[in-house]
Amino acid sequence: MLLLGIDLGTSSIKVSVVDAQTQKSLVAVQYPDEETAILSPKPSWAEQSPELWWEHVQQAILRAHASGKYNPKDIGAIGIAYQMHGLVVVDKEQEVLRNSIIWCDSRAVEIGNKAFASIGREKSLSHLLNSPGNFTASKLAWIKDNEPEVYSKIDKIMLPGDFIAMKLTGEVTTSVSALSEGIFWDFRENKLSEDVLSYFQFEKSFIPPIKPVFSEHGGLKNELASQLGLKAGIPVTYKSGDQPNNALSLNVLEPGEVAATAGTSGVIYGVSDQLVYDPQSRINTFAHVNYTDDQKRLGVLLCINGTGSLNRWTKNLFGSDISYPEMNSEAQQVPVGSDGLRVLPFGNGAERMLNNQLVGSHFQHIDLNLHTRKHIFRAVQEGIAFAFRYGLDIMRESGMHPKVIRAGKSNLFLSDLFTEAFVNATGVPVELHVNDGSVGAALGAGIGIKTFGSEKEAFTNTRPLLLIEPKATEQYEPVYQEWKKLLEKQLNQH
Repeated sequence: MLLLGIDLGTSSIKVSVVDAQTQKSLVAVQYPDEETAILSPKPSWAEQSPELWWEHVQQAILRAHASGKYNPKDIGAIGIAYQMHGLVVVDKEQEVLRNSIIWCDSRAVEIGNKAFASIGREKSLSHLLNSPGNFTASKLAWIKDNEPEVYSKIDKIMLPGDFIAMKLTGEVTTSVSALSEGIFWDFRENKLSEDVLSYFQFEKSFIPPIKPVFSEHGGLKNELASQLGLKAGIPVTYKSGDQPNNALSLNVLEPGEVAATAGTSGVIYGVSDQLVYDPQSRINTFAHVNYTDDQKRLGVLLCINGTGSLNRWTKNLFGSDISYPEMNSEAQQVPVGSDGLRVLPFGNGAERMLNNQLVGSHFQHIDLNLHTRKHIFRAVQEGIAFAFRYGLDIMRESGMHPKVIRAGKSNLFLSDLFTEAFVNATGVPVELHVNDGSVGAALGAGIGIKTFGSEKEAFTNTRPLLLIEPKATEQYEPVYQEWKKLLEKQLNQH
């Protein structure tokens, strides 16, 4: 059997077709070729069009078919991974009512802070495992307060992956994992949070039917199957946020296992069997893909909004004639510490690990007679690595002490310089894998349709590429400590 995986990212859609027997990808494509824009009607706002996502999903599937490497009729199930925390609202005809307010939008920070105070800090943290913060529920409250004409037409609310599944099947479903990332789920009571629904006065009918992550979320519509060259009725059997899905694709499923990614945003994601939370909600805890009533599996997530996005901004700043490999090569010519240049990589919305502050990106200690673009390239990657270290230290306060971190050899982990800075700043080895979110989504679909006997069985053919050990922590530690002082000085000005 073949499995189709869709990864709805911020910058593009990725689609893979995987052979269930070998667990190998037959084809992987991306659409569009240029990165999808984030719409920002006002400062700190971030939106995208769900209908544009859907158009890109269809084009990506057709591009995969055009490879001629498989028979589309052999695809037996579909899995979806998606950018987390976004809000999609539709009416009774399943028509989108407005652009999606996506993960890095900061407009609802104060709404979430007021909810946190009203529900109560201790009750929020012990039941929701998070502050309502800047998550999906708070974004819905913003619509309620500011766009009452839109709010009055809402029939269902969804995460981005729920929307793509709806377009494929005509059915709207969600999961405990999705509801937890939107801060709608009460872990102590194991049900929808009455506190959140009551405080915001949301209609309970807005919430779609709740199903397990690995289950049937509807079958492909007949007319759509014809357009996409697929069999009618094949099921969507997996939906997950991109970070739980990244962990799944790296076979990070059991307590103590840890995954990382450094794409548009940077994430460290560890699995726990405890209802853990950070007293300041700087890190967040959600239901993992294999969370059940009987077997608690929680994903403890550190997010840095501006990692790959800062590296991309830097590349664009110096023109289209330089590639990422060329940037990495130039940066390698500069010593550890970038000859004193320091970068705070926080310019993509409110940072949860910094108590939802809008800190912005900062380049510190620029010497016009010394620093070149090579220094900037290195300082950017070092600054991102230091932000990971800062966040990992917060995770350590909550009992997360990884002995190894698994990551896909992609995005910033394609850079030897960044990987070296990451392992030496954190002091934790990194195990690199061939990894793709759309492949993980495809294998998730195989788990959902019970092609595999268990989650672990879906990864029996997975092997790491290499292990990178810390070898220069003594060089990076003083640089990190100086970087940390600059960050703390900046935080104290807010």
